[in-house]
Amino acid sequence: MRALLQRVTQASVTVEGQTVGSIGPGLLVFLGVGQGDSEDDARYVVEKVSNLRIFADPEGRFNLSVLDVGGQVLLVSQFTLYADTRRGRRPSFTGAAPPQEAEALCDRVAGLFRAAGLHMETGRFQAHMLVQLANDGPVTIFIDSAERHQPRNG
Repeated sequence: MRALLQRVTQASVTVEGQTVGSIGPGLLVFLGVGQGDSEDDARYVVEKVSNLRIFADPEGRFNLSVLDVGGQVLLVSQFTLYADTRRGRRPSFTGAAPPQEAEALCDRVAGLFRAAGLHMETGRFQAHMLVQLANDGPVTIFIDSAERHQPRNG
């Protein structure tokens, strides 16, 4: 599972002219579900995103999480995070999970964020979405649940 986080002052998602999700200060999370991802991947991503210290403390250092600052989360499914561009000019998306599996895990991630106590909004799965955001910093961070199995050094 891959998550691209953007710290925002506000973000929204529009589908067919209607706003389907909107948040104030917090995190916009683009979420890609890969082949073989599971509940463990969902829990890892939610725990990491919820507790990642990327908000400034009173001294201006990254020392606070979205939970600490009472921030909100906007979750947007994005299978293109699994784009393979190694060959040719058209990306391959064979690493992405099939839509039915991906939707179930995206819903699970949203539920886990809510269970963690975060105000949670979402886009609409498989819809053409227009995403607007005000990136704060800018701060953009990539998380891949597969990397949790790799040693930090080496």
